[in-house]
Amino acid sequence: MDPKRKAITAAVVGTALGVGGLAVVAMPATAGDAPVLPQISAEELVQSTLNAKPAAFDGKVKVDNDLGLPQIGSTLPGASALNIDSAQISTDGAGKSKVSLTEGSSQQTIVRNGQTVWEYNSKDNSANKVTIPADLAKEHQNKAEGQAVDPATVASELLGKVRESSTIAVDGTSSVANRSAYELVLTPKPAERTLLREIRVAIDEQTRMPLRLTVLANGTASPALEVSFSEINFANQPASNFEFTPPKGAKVTEKTAEVDPKNRELAEQAKSEVKVVGDGWDTAIIGKIPADALAKAGSAKDEEGRQVDPKALLSRFAKPVSGAWGSGWLVTTKVGSGVLTDDGRYAIGAVPEQVLFEALAAK
Repeated sequence: MDPKRKAITAAVVGTALGVGGLAVVAMPATAGDAPVLPQISAEELVQSTLNAKPAAFDGKVKVDNDLGLPQIGSTLPGASALNIDSAQISTDGAGKSKVSLTEGSSQQTIVRNGQTVWEYNSKDNSANKVTIPADLAKEHQNKAEGQAVDPATVASELLGKVRESSTIAVDGTSSVANRSAYELVLTPKPAERTLLREIRVAIDEQTRMPLRLTVLANGTASPALEVSFSEINFANQPASNFEFTPPKGAKVTEKTAEVDPKNRELAEQAKSEVKVVGDGWDTAIIGKIPADALAKAGSAKDEEGRQVDPKALLSRFAKPVSGAWGSGWLVTTKVGSGVLTDDGRYAIGAVPEQVLFEALAAK
C-alpha cells in the first residue's frame, strides 16, 4: 500500500498523541434531541467496546482538522495525504476491505481481497496490482491486526492506551450517522502533563462500535481534528465490493510484494532505538533516525520534482531550540509537539515541549 495512504491517520497521530500512532478527533454531536438509552456505567461501556467483534459494514467517514500544522504546502513530500476530505470504507469483518479516499476532485481506491491488493489513483488513471505471498501476507496480517483508518478501530485502540491514566465517564447520548450512541468522555488525571483536554468517543448502542472520536486541546472550544462516520450500514457486504477492475485506459502495473532486506534492516534498527518515556497522556516517544534514512531525506524531492533541502525546510516551519540534551528544531501544534535534533534524534508526544526536552535529556 502507498505509504501516503497508510499514513493519513498515523502521520498526524504520531505527533498528536505519541502512543503508537493514535489520535483523531471527531465531529460535534448531531443537532436534535439526544436519544433515550438504558443507563450504563463507564467501565461496562469500555469493556463491551473493547470486546466487540468486528462487524461487516459500509460507511462514509468525514475528515476535518484544525491541528495548527505549519503551512508547509507541497514542499514536504506526502503532505497532501493529510488533506483528504472523506473516505468510503467497506469491510466483510474478516479481512477483506475497500477504502476510497477523496481529496478534491481526485480519488484513491485501495481494495484488499485475500492476497491481492489493488491501488488506484484517479488523478493519473494509474493502478497497481500487488500480489502478496502467503508468508508475507501472514506477517502483514499479524502486524496490521486492529489497524484501520476508520474511527472504530482507532477509538478502540485509544481506549486501551489511556484508560488507566484517565477519569472516565458516560456523558449522555447522541445521534451519529442516524444511529443512537453513548458519549464516553476520557479526561486526563491531574498529574498528566498533556496538551489535550479530553477525548470523547460516541459508541453505537447496539454494536458497541465507536462511530465518532473527538479530541479537544487545552484552550480551544472546537475539535482540533475530526473523524466521524456520516453514514454507516451494518450488513453483510457483497463479494463484488472487494473486486476491482481498472477503468478503461488505466496504466496498470503488476508486481509481487517483497521485503527489501536493507529496508527491513533499517526498520528494525529504527525500532530497536525507539524508547517510550512515561505512560498515558504524557507519553513521549524518542528515537533516532538511521543515518541511511537521513541521507535519503537529503536527496528527497517534493511532489513537483524539486530538490528538498531538509534544513531549509525545517527553518520554514520549526524554531531552533537547545538544552542539556543538545540542539535541534521544535514543531508545535494544538495537540502535540515534536523535536528533531541536529544529530538525528527525535521526540514526539501530545505534551508541552518541556516534557520532550526532559525525555531527550534522560535517555
